[in-house]
Amino acid sequence: MSTVLTANKREKGRQSSLTQLRQKGAIPGVVYGYQMEPTAISLDARVFAKMLAAFGNKSVFQLDVDGNRINAVLTEVQRCALKGNVKHVDFKSINMAEELEVDIPVTVTGNAIGVADGGFLLQPNREVRIKVNPAKIPETIEVDVTDVAIGTSLYVGDIRQKFSFEILQEDDYTLVTITPPAAENVQEDDTVDGTPEVIEATGHNTAEPRV
Repeated sequence: MSTVLTANKREKGRQSSLTQLRQKGAIPGVVYGYQMEPTAISLDARVFAKMLAAFGNKSVFQLDVDGNRINAVLTEVQRCALKGNVKHVDFKSINMAEELEVDIPVTVTGNAIGVADGGFLLQPNREVRIKVNPAKIPETIEVDVTDVAIGTSLYVGDIRQKFSFEILQEDDYTLVTITPPAAENVQEDDTVDGTPEVIEATGHNTAEPRV
C-alpha cells in the first residue's frame, strides 16, 4: 500500500529548534537510503498521525520532499514517554524493484482444538521477518490454529509454503503453542492414621514424651 505524505526540508538545528518545530505542530524527521544523502525533513503532525492510523507503519510512503517524490518506509518512530505523541521519525528510501526485509505482525485465526479442550493459547513470537517486494508488503500474516492441540505448537516450518514471500526465521521458530490447564492444587492433611497431629508453639509433638 502506498500513500503520499508531504514533507519539507529543514536545517539541522539544536534541541531548542526542534522544540519550536514541535510547538508549531510539526514533526522533525530524516530520510536516507537509496540514491540519496540523509536529508532532514519536517512533517505535519496531524496529517502524519491520520496516515499512520489509516495505513499502519508497514506501508510504503511516497514522500513529497519539496516536489521530489521518494518511495520510503518507516524505520523508526520515536514517541514521548509521558504523552505518547510522536517526537521524531526516520524514513528509508527504497528501490521499488528490489525486495526488502520487514517485520510483519502475526494474526491468529480459527478456534484451536486445544483451547476447546481447556488449554491455553500462547504466542511467544508475534512478528516474523519477511523478504518481499515493497508493493506487496502485507499488513499482517494470518495463521490458522484450528488443528493445534494441547501440548503442541505451530512453527514457521508449518506455514512457510503457504505464502509467496520468503520468511527469514528458521523452521523451528515458534508462533503458537497450547499449554495444558494448570493442575488443581490438592491440599493434603497432615495426619497419621487419620488423626491430625497437634504441634505446640514449642515445636514439640504432644503425642511424644518430652525428655
